Amino acid sequence: MNAADRIVGGLLALLAGVAVVLQLVLILQTGEGSTAAIVLRFVSFFTILSNMLVAGVCVAVATGHARPRWRGAAALYITVTGAIYSIILASLWSPTGAQKVADELLHHAVPVAYVLAWLVLAPHRRLAWGDALRWLVFPAVYLGWTVARGAATGEYPYPFVDVGRLGAAQVALNCLGIGVLFAVLGLVLVAVDRALPARA
Repeated sequence: MNAADRIVGGLLALLAGVAVVLQLVLILQTGEGSTAAIVLRFVSFFTILSNMLVAGVCVAVATGHARPRWRGAAALYITVTGAIYSIILASLWSPTGAQKVADELLHHAVPVAYVLAWLVLAPHRRLAWGDALRWLVFPAVYLGWTVARGAATGEYPYPFVDVGRLGAAQVALNCLGIGVLFAVLGLVLVAVDRALPARA
């Protein structure tokens, strides 16, 4: 792992960390209910979890302990975060002020910066085709948790998993489509990794 990779890893860890902390501060200021309930709602967003993973992986990169599989997983999850937000969610609201800053960091700046760093600086030809399958476990668990929590509380972090509004059949179809997106992008990511030159 080269020095540039570690430096960029540290900077990206800082960027993702600032984005997550800023969003937490904003939701604590505007959210309703107890602090515990607000924090639970906060970490129920895949956007937050994927940015937290990027921050953690980048800390590992900066300290020389990052594993290629985890770096790839972070690239996949943050790519899906940016893609789904841009395609489906961005048109549903118009944040302003500090919320606009947090929104841009979480959904655009961190995804683009991390994926570019992974492409240019990360050591490649380290991933296996089976990694694309392993990477599906976390989204599957997340979707299960989201639907179960929504059934218990009536709160859904994203409109396309709102069983109360859409019905179970439509949500199942939406989840299947998202699962296919994860699988296809995971395979593409592994293919790209295997095509790029290996680095020390």
